[in-house]
Amino acid sequence: MMIALSFTDYPYDAYHWLGTTNAGMENEPDYIVVMGAGGMPSPDGLMRCYYAAESAKEYPQARVIIALPTKEEYFDQSYTYDMFEEIRRRGVDSSRFMFEINGVNTRTQAVEISNMVEAKGAASLMIITSPVHVYRSVKAFERVGFTDVGGVASFEKAVTEESLTRGKDGEKAEDLPGNLNLRYNMWNYLKYEIAIMREFFAITYYKIRGWI
Repeated sequence: MMIALSFTDYPYDAYHWLGTTNAGMENEPDYIVVMGAGGMPSPDGLMRCYYAAESAKEYPQARVIIALPTKEEYFDQSYTYDMFEEIRRRGVDSSRFMFEINGVNTRTQAVEISNMVEAKGAASLMIITSPVHVYRSVKAFERVGFTDVGGVASFEKAVTEESLTRGKDGEKAEDLPGNLNLRYNMWNYLKYEIAIMREFFAITYYKIRGWI
């Protein structure tokens, strides 16, 4: 069934739905919250840092909160510090950063950040995270008292079959197999299916616990 679905648009549609539902904001963000995951450097971590830096440039008045569990005594050697450095070297001033290093999951990170932010009922938050986590993250922050929460999903950019099959000189490579888009999409969509199933289990668990 999963293989059959991987040849359809359903996995991407579900992936896109998780990354865009409830993601809109009413106001410009006061805080840009970067949810850490996957270590640094990693595909997820680097993508989140890229989107965080671009958002910070678009909203120069917003503070940037990096949320990733870290022992304070090892902060300078931590993934949290690596994320800070990656965003900072992309042009975001270091004075804008705040760090939430105690939360160990989305729920506890939301609770910790709600304690850091003054007047949380009036503050606007932009959550930067992977597409499958946007829906649950926004709901978790709303649950702890934030009323204006949106999300930016760190969607990757598609690579076309034409760009995969052309050499440095721009000429098409004749010795490469065809149908690369179909083959790569199949494997990507299978990965999407696994990520989506995991996330829906997490959403169900959070609903049972009353966290969203």
